[in-house]
Amino acid sequence: MRKEQISRITEKGLAEGKEFFWIFVYLWVLLGLFAIHKAIILNDADLIYHQGFAVINALVLAKVILVAEMLHVADNMKHRPLIYPIIFKSVVFSAILIGFHLIEEILTGMWHGKAFSQSIPTFSRGDLKGILVLGLIMFVVLIPFFAFKEIGRVIGEDKLHSLIFQRQNR
Repeated sequence: MRKEQISRITEKGLAEGKEFFWIFVYLWVLLGLFAIHKAIILNDADLIYHQGFAVINALVLAKVILVAEMLHVADNMKHRPLIYPIIFKSVVFSAILIGFHLIEEILTGMWHGKAFSQSIPTFSRGDLKGILVLGLIMFVVLIPFFAFKEIGRVIGEDKLHSLIFQRQNR
């Protein structure tokens, strides 16, 4: 009995670790590309510094996504046609990630000695546009992520993996 529990816990931990890893890799590639783009546009020489932030943000956001999925956030459309849960989850999770981005901005400002009220991003400077654009980008970026997850849920992850990575004889 005890061996079965340990085996089940180990198996679940490995599965969650694998899922966390792939979410992290997906986010790191995207955030890393955004950091490279920003460094090129701004002619910024601190590319390694920005890549470090991309890694940290990807780790944090991957954990946020994993926990939200474990709490079954936005799972109420899984019996509808796949386009509905894909779009709905992309909207909900982009809103969650924007919320965590705002919290990060506040904590970063406080870390640098600003008061809480000074750390809150002000919407009058055009930050609302930036936040909306970031939300739109996150929404679009999450569509293929949730499309693969939802297709895997419906047809099975093994079948999806086989379709993508194995040669199909036709």
